[in-house]
Amino acid sequence: MIKKLASSVGEYKRPSALAALFVAIEVALEVAIPYLMSFIVDEGISKNNIRNVIIFGCVMIACAALSLFFGVLSARLAAKGSAGFAKNIRARVFGKVQDFSFYNVDKFSTGSLITRLTTDVNFVQFAYMLVIRVAVRAPLMLTVSIIMAFTLNAKLAVIFVAAIPILAIAMIILIKFGFPLFEKMFKKFDEMNSKVQENLIAIRVVKSFVRENHETEEFRKASAAVQRAQLKAEKVVVFGLPLFMFCIYACLLAILWFGGNLVISRTMTEGQLSSFIGYVQQILMSLMLIGMILINLVISKASIKRIVEVLDEAPDISDEHADPSLKVAEGSVEFKDVCFSYNKSDNYVLNDINFKINAGETVGIIGGTGSAKTSLVQLIPRLYDVQKGEILVGGKPVDKYTLRNLRDAVAVVLQKNVLFSGTIKENLKWGDENASDEEIAEACRIAQADAFIRSFPDGYDTYLGQGGVNVSGGQKQRLCIARALLKRPKIMILDDSTSAVDTATDAKIREGLRTKLKGMTVIIIAQRINTVKEADKIIVMNDGRIDAIGRHEELLATNTIYREVYESQQKGVE
Repeated sequence: MIKKLASSVGEYKRPSALAALFVAIEVALEVAIPYLMSFIVDEGISKNNIRNVIIFGCVMIACAALSLFFGVLSARLAAKGSAGFAKNIRARVFGKVQDFSFYNVDKFSTGSLITRLTTDVNFVQFAYMLVIRVAVRAPLMLTVSIIMAFTLNAKLAVIFVAAIPILAIAMIILIKFGFPLFEKMFKKFDEMNSKVQENLIAIRVVKSFVRENHETEEFRKASAAVQRAQLKAEKVVVFGLPLFMFCIYACLLAILWFGGNLVISRTMTEGQLSSFIGYVQQILMSLMLIGMILINLVISKASIKRIVEVLDEAPDISDEHADPSLKVAEGSVEFKDVCFSYNKSDNYVLNDINFKINAGETVGIIGGTGSAKTSLVQLIPRLYDVQKGEILVGGKPVDKYTLRNLRDAVAVVLQKNVLFSGTIKENLKWGDENASDEEIAEACRIAQADAFIRSFPDGYDTYLGQGGVNVSGGQKQRLCIARALLKRPKIMILDDSTSAVDTATDAKIREGLRTKLKGMTVIIIAQRINTVKEADKIIVMNDGRIDAIGRHEELLATNTIYREVYESQQKGVE
């Protein structure tokens, strides 16, 4: 897993390496300080030699100052390296998500992906900073301090060596029991973030139904679940700290006791004992730092696993069998024995779908709720892939085109219209970033959007809030149609995308598509018969199957479902 993320260091290898180098210099200077202290005590204070006190004191101050300088420099470079590492991971994960099909996104859930891009990456960033600083500092200081301590008094040094196995066993237990608990904690984070995202997206519905108290209570439950999971995980971590402190103070007391006896018996000088205690403190502090690293690695291991899961996820739809030179020549569409399921099981949403649409035709699709109308049209631009059968666009199987070439030729205005933060013009240019003002205006005129846009004080430069919150549902639909038209597609799919506009405006939009965009294949999913009655052919869907195909008059005479829908709508009009 770590190898998967190691490449994300990228251009931040140099600051990371320098941070580790400067830490090593800092440690060397720190380790020299207790040694110099022994000279101050033995050669200066004990012999009443002020000159030695001043000389060794100045050298010790210089070492401390240089150690501080290299420590600050190392911290700055480590912060730069870890922040850059986190930035690259986020970019990789976000880029990977952009390659996901709808199936891949559904598999992880939006809330989980947000947690992985934020909380998980933050934990990994902190762990990386510990690795390039503390993971260099602690083992190096531990090694050098042990060597110096054994040099001063090997028998006395055995005391703290005995503490190392105890601490090692504690860390093994901590890793074994801590990792699963932190995995569960992050899952609770996912659930809480999903709840927050759902609430914010649907805030207008929440307020219109006066469900603020209910949603607040639901969030409290999700937050409490995170708290319980976090406390359970942290209890394991907290257990390690008292054990570390017990070992440190037990070793210190033993060294003071035995070391004091050695000084009394004149087998060890006061300066040597002072220096030895300094090294013992450095050794035990190093052990604590190693413990802290391991604790954070336990936490970050769960985060790394979750990030790597995203990076390892193979996109459900790819260009593996595509011909990059192949373009969509014309807008014909053909379904051959197509079966489709969202979860890739045998429980198909679409069953045995067969039909052909000639280039330039206008085709209506009608059917009851849950008849799989949207599922059917989403297969044309390969938003999902079929389990059985074949779909042809322009006479070629859809998987022979690259996703870019296919989707450039197919414009889809989905049921859920999405606008982004920015001006109206910036949103429209998603269809064609190089579109001129006149091309934008023409597309908006066809979509019956030009008039209301010009009624705004800032016209096409009117700023839209996130999701287009400051325009109505009908205006949003018309902007999305105009955006799709700017692609100049071979195939236009309108998935119930005029449901929020009045019938007169709906008729004008269809008239504009028919007269000003000849040669473009138009597929219209609609609930209103009037929207599709003039289509070249109408497909009637029922329970994931095609019930009938024909023109309005033909279906009215021969198809029960179509006739019932038509009669119910006519009665409504009357």
